[in-house]
Amino acid sequence: MFRRTFMGAAAAVAFALPLKAEAADIVDTAVSAGSFNTLVAAVQAAGLVDTLKGKGPYTVFAPTDEAFAALPEGTVETLLLPENKDQLVAILTYHVVPAKVMSGDIAGKRAKVLTVQGDRLSVNAKNGVKVDNANVVQADIEASNGVIHVVDTVLIPE
Repeated sequence: MFRRTFMGAAAAVAFALPLKAEAADIVDTAVSAGSFNTLVAAVQAAGLVDTLKGKGPYTVFAPTDEAFAALPEGTVETLLLPENKDQLVAILTYHVVPAKVMSGDIAGKRAKVLTVQGDRLSVNAKNGVKVDNANVVQADIEASNGVIHVVDTVLIPE
């Protein structure tokens, strides 16, 4: 009887103890933030969810919903059409660097960083942080497979 009671109590304690939560990947982190709904919809339409849930590491310069809303009227809707998938993929992968770059890694520097899309982003961290013509408004949101830096403008490759 004692053994059964002890085992039951031990099991109850084990289930009640919090487990160390694993950090969410870039996609799940963006979804849970609630301010990247347009970005997440675009990533889904472009077929990039599995890539951004992959091993990484990645640095994503993530435009907010407000950044997408600032594009000319109809731009987002047009990009989400299946016939524009290649253009959408090019724009989204221009926001991704295939390495984990924390703000401290580049503080006080300027650099041209290679994106997954193949072009280089101009990063200026001399006074705040600018990426091309966008401002980083929140840095270093860590994910299990990289980091997100929030930008106030959608980056468009030339």
